[in-house]
Amino acid sequence: MKKFFPWNYLGAFCLLPLLYAIALSACSLSQFETEAAQIPELVRGILSDPKTFNYALSQQSPNIFVLTYEGLITENPLTGKTEPALAQSWTVSQDKLKIEFTLREGLKWSDGEPLTVDDVVFTYNDIYLNEAIPTDARDVLRVGQSRQLPTVRKLDQQRVEFTVPEPFAPFLGSTGLPILPAHALRQYVEDQDADGNPLFLSTWGVDTPPEEIIVNGPYQLEDYLTNQRIIFRRNPYYWSKDKQGNQQPYIERIIWQIVESKDTSLLQFRSGGLDYISVSPEYFSLLKRQEGQGHFTIDNGGPAYGTTFISFNLNQGSRNGKPLVDPIKSRWFNTVEFRQAVAYAIDRQTMINNTFRGLGERQNSPISIQSPYYLAPEQGLPVYEYNPDQARELLTSAGFQYNSQQQLLDAEGNQVRFVLITNAENNTRQAMAAQIKQDLSQIGIQVDFNPIAFGTLVDKLSNTLDWECYLLGFTGGNEPNSGSNIWSVEGGLHSFNQKPQSGQPEIQGRKVAAWEQKISDLYIAAAQELDQQQRKELYAEIQRLTQEYLPMIYLVNPLSLAAVRDRVQGVEYSALGGVTWNIQELTVE
Repeated sequence: MKKFFPWNYLGAFCLLPLLYAIALSACSLSQFETEAAQIPELVRGILSDPKTFNYALSQQSPNIFVLTYEGLITENPLTGKTEPALAQSWTVSQDKLKIEFTLREGLKWSDGEPLTVDDVVFTYNDIYLNEAIPTDARDVLRVGQSRQLPTVRKLDQQRVEFTVPEPFAPFLGSTGLPILPAHALRQYVEDQDADGNPLFLSTWGVDTPPEEIIVNGPYQLEDYLTNQRIIFRRNPYYWSKDKQGNQQPYIERIIWQIVESKDTSLLQFRSGGLDYISVSPEYFSLLKRQEGQGHFTIDNGGPAYGTTFISFNLNQGSRNGKPLVDPIKSRWFNTVEFRQAVAYAIDRQTMINNTFRGLGERQNSPISIQSPYYLAPEQGLPVYEYNPDQARELLTSAGFQYNSQQQLLDAEGNQVRFVLITNAENNTRQAMAAQIKQDLSQIGIQVDFNPIAFGTLVDKLSNTLDWECYLLGFTGGNEPNSGSNIWSVEGGLHSFNQKPQSGQPEIQGRKVAAWEQKISDLYIAAAQELDQQQRKELYAEIQRLTQEYLPMIYLVNPLSLAAVRDRVQGVEYSALGGVTWNIQELTVE
């Protein structure tokens, strides 16, 4: 771990009386006080409203589905092992092409209806495998070069069989997708709107009454107030019981307060309004000194899963006769030396020291540092140490030039200038973007930094494709194939060269680079390979290619830190699962 760096404690404490007054007046938790004394509840904060209550259409994290749905199996974030969920057991055929699951007996939906094999078959065949529904879940199910999808069939009332056309290493893990209720959703999949699209695409939006959202997880929606809170109530039909036969989960109610910023979350936590909070590096020193006094503990899960990066829009296509990206800028972005120069020009160690207060590590790969498939720099992963001189040399070798004011110009004399966007709700990303703007100015590039609302940003990336450079992050895990929809040239999250999604206008002239196709093919090959060592070598080649061509320029991975009230019992914190991965076992005093 890096050493901690001091910050302005005096200024923080001078502001505390005022900030406490603001926080206490803004929490709006007084209405819960009487009931909270009688009902066990857990309160956390989230930065933005949910975008949908329909799992298949969600691209947001965090989301409600971690509490409301389960799949056939789950991954234990402490051990990385696959464990039973809705399925009590499974068997894999000798040729590795079939998995037979046996459901638990007596499963029910939150409305009391039976959860059966028919729901499993419906969820996969009618939703995830249905090409008329634009779900990212489908990308992780595709198999082989042909990108075929598995077949799912009912064997009897308790057993369901999954079959793939060829060996598929992530096969078992891909069956952990949430199971959805056929009795509530089938009609919306079958019926169409005036444009011929399934009504499912507009089903279970955030305006849907919570009682209509049927779930199978430990909690169900009770209430949602825009810009205020989401309330979950214990699902009385959840399948899990403890060893003594007591119904789980134990905590009756979960409240997610929707807060305007991480600063507000901090104030609410310190004033007692929240039970746990992710600890940003800028708050660590302050909170660490108050652990005992505040009756909470800071847990450290090591480097966070996932990645944070900037990415340039490499899409060279046009829509309705208009280029998606200014052709002048598109030439810069599609020059690999330009992207490499940008990587050399970003001082990531200073970013760790300043923005992350020493509580972070450099990220050089699309694969999470904690994954067994991660290729470390000492194992041959290319890295870009801060070197502005090297950046300038790369730029001039690629035909760029400097004027008398040391501004960077391209070969035609155009000043190199682009817009960098990130989500305005995230202070850490804003600080990272501000440093990037400063760092790139040192090599003559002018960056116009424009923080925007997360919903607007997502619309640009997935719909209008009207953007030049963005700073965001992707969640990660131990299995690299979970990111295949980012790297497949046909993937729904292939944002740096996005194809149009279902129902969107066509793109003319979209080009796929040879290295881009190679990475896409390697993801397929790695999923086909059953030998563990061979899989590692394939993912190592993927990581070398992503670092050479830099469609995403990786930055810094923070440590995964959370402050949890001592009254919350049973927490087994991990970077992958967070505080509440075992929510059914948690209790509050």
